[in-house]
Amino acid sequence: SIVFIDELDAVGRRRGAGLGATNDEREQTLNQLLGELDGFDERTEVITIAATNRPDVLDPALLRPGRFDRQVVVGLPDRKGREGILRIHTRKLPLASDVDLDNLARRTIGMSGADLANLCNEAALTAARHNRSAVTMADFEESEDKIRMGAAQQHLVNPSERRVVAYHECGHAVVAWMTPAADPVHKVTIVPHGQALGMTEQLPGEERHNLSLSYIKARLAVMLGGRTAEEIVFGEVTTGAENDLVEATRLARRMVTRWGMSKLGLVAFKTDEQQPFLGYEIAQGRDYSEATAARIDQEVLRMLQETHDRVRRCLTNSRERLDRLAEALLREETVGSDELKSILGPRLDSGPEEFGELTANSQK
Repeated sequence: SIVFIDELDAVGRRRGAGLGATNDEREQTLNQLLGELDGFDERTEVITIAATNRPDVLDPALLRPGRFDRQVVVGLPDRKGREGILRIHTRKLPLASDVDLDNLARRTIGMSGADLANLCNEAALTAARHNRSAVTMADFEESEDKIRMGAAQQHLVNPSERRVVAYHECGHAVVAWMTPAADPVHKVTIVPHGQALGMTEQLPGEERHNLSLSYIKARLAVMLGGRTAEEIVFGEVTTGAENDLVEATRLARRMVTRWGMSKLGLVAFKTDEQQPFLGYEIAQGRDYSEATAARIDQEVLRMLQETHDRVRRCLTNSRERLDRLAEALLREETVGSDELKSILGPRLDSGPEEFGELTANSQK
């Protein structure tokens, strides 16, 4: 027989992770499960399989030899896999002649099989709302925007707010356009989606499994582009960059504490950023001193400040491009990659240079 346990983390979480009593029903269930797994005999022909999305929270005793000692990682599908999944979920849909599943598979990097199934379903609903007899590529694009960015909301009415949002998004777009190592810009819009007043959508040119220092620096620069554009154009800042600053700080801290990409050297520091159990982390303690923690904070601040200075120089030198793109965005509300090329000029090819050198080369 085959015994399959779904969502194993519901009963298999690490014991002793809380601050209170640990002799509860969940741990008793885990203890019984561990005993039953040890009780299976080789001649009984019983195979036990379990699935979880959180292997990091499982109790180590579950993963010892004789129990769940073989782990099979089911990752996200690659381009070929995504195309195959799309063909399965579009078999019963009437597709228009302009639908290119290969192109759609290239654009949906990072989507799981469930995401792709949802994309096909949303595209069919979008086509029905537009009274179309077949699902077109435009329906897939609209559905992709809805999944990635949220449903479109009412357009901004306040002229000053529209102008601030436009320049904010143009700051992201111009920095990404002038930085070869950054992901290509696919679309810029000031149509609110979800809780965001605007969006700069970047689509990776290729699937990345190992991130280089130049690519991470480019991502950091693009995150700070919107806030910096507000500073240059309006002389003051708004709260619209909150999420950008949170993500930029998180990325810079990972560069310092995990990836050895700072002046602190080739040292990885244990942090509680991904620790699911507060009590367990408190019990373990930190493996570095308060002085080192202060140096980490200083290094994160230094990286963010240096990147901000480079972004400011880039946008100041590209002010004419920034203004042209903002005017087009205020007029059209959404600017695609083809229009971006006509407004900003041809984009430089990706290269190994660092961001500080890229902005200088782009002005030549």
